Amino acid sequence: MKKIAILASGSGSNAEKIMEYFSKTEKAQVSLVASNKKEAFVLERAKKYNVPSFTFSKKELESGMLTAKLLSLEIDLVVLAGFLLKIPDEFIKNFPDKIVNIHPALLPKHGGKGMYGMYVHQAVKDAGDKETGITIHLVNENYDEGKVIFQAGVEVLEKDSPEDIANKVHELEHKYFPNVIESLL
Repeated sequence: MKKIAILASGSGSNAEKIMEYFSKTEKAQVSLVASNKKEAFVLERAKKYNVPSFTFSKKELESGMLTAKLLSLEIDLVVLAGFLLKIPDEFIKNFPDKIVNIHPALLPKHGGKGMYGMYVHQAVKDAGDKETGITIHLVNENYDEGKVIFQAGVEVLEKDSPEDIANKVHELEHKYFPNVIESLL
């Protein structure tokens, strides 16, 4: 059975959908949820699915502690689900083409450092985009520049607020992310 580790910094709604999805399959399991924030609600979501979890600091990420932990667990795929820290080059070298991220826009639009969550949806609104969506991509050394694996779009109406856009994008994330992860395994 393949092993998945989820890294998340916040609420973890995508992480929960992934844990739910893989709790019903024999192909893979979520073996670990890790967060850089002690108060992240994703840690509560992990308890609900009896998935081991822990927190780590930015220093521990950069020092290789997290890399060593995931290697010792023989993790097959690392999933970033709302994880806000930059992944160090050494981590990427240890998991080549085995780190996947989801971005709440159609990259290359509205990507890069500081472009996450409502900042992205506000940028979509400010740009007057008629479409937005999700991009699932492999992680490389640059923010949001890894190889695109999957994109799905949704119409943006003129009357849509950034919150409306966020809701539409969340629906796409929850619908597609677990399936795309499974296809990578």
